[in-house]
Amino acid sequence: MSEVHPREILICTVAKLLDGVRHVAVGASSPIPAAGAMLLRALKQQAGEKGPRISILGSVEHNFFTNGSAELFDCAGQGRIDAFFLGGGQIDGRGNVNLVGTGDYPQTQVRWPGSFGSAYLYYVVPRVILFREEHTPRALVEKVDFISTPGVSDNGVYRSGGPIALLTSKALFRFDKARPGFDLQSIHPGHDLAGIKDATGFQFAHESQPEQTALPDSQTLALLRGRVYDEVAETYPDFAAQMRREIERPLSHAS
Repeated sequence: MSEVHPREILICTVAKLLDGVRHVAVGASSPIPAAGAMLLRALKQQAGEKGPRISILGSVEHNFFTNGSAELFDCAGQGRIDAFFLGGGQIDGRGNVNLVGTGDYPQTQVRWPGSFGSAYLYYVVPRVILFREEHTPRALVEKVDFISTPGVSDNGVYRSGGPIALLTSKALFRFDKARPGFDLQSIHPGHDLAGIKDATGFQFAHESQPEQTALPDSQTLALLRGRVYDEVAETYPDFAAQMRREIERPLSHAS
């Protein structure tokens, strides 16, 4: 078995964050979150347990909706979606997300796709995982330029959902709604606390010696590289093919 790929650490971390959910929804351009959900389902079924229902927008095999986002929003409002993934051009230390652009709105210097249904889903899905591979001060900022959807709400505002974690290519943070703010939970292999601080535009709580993000065991890795990548290929063929090429590279060099 070849060395664990950094993205495989993210996939396995996603699976752990989703443990216990009944229904997880994934956006159309989210191969790593989708792979994490599929890995959790495969692990549960391997153990003889019922895995989560997975709805991937844009998928044929893994999408039960026939009317696109309208049904997604209906399910979320009815409490029938337990987890969702949300990214953003900017994410700040209070869990605010910017999907609109940089600069003073509406004269934004850079325009992004827009907020779409993020503001609604952030309020009603109980387990929202913020996911952004890029971990730089450009992406993780002290204060977002535009709040597409807030991480927390004022007292008196009914809100059943919100962020529970932020996962990046460097680290895993847990969100503390009481402060509010992020707590560094673990650092991925190859990174250290000083580097995380330099790469993060907001302040966060942390232990003096943070834990390292756990690596998958050989059985989990084999399941991921077999069944899960086969399933991922239906919706994200390029991603699955790329991952398989990259994990084979160390073996070819060794030979």
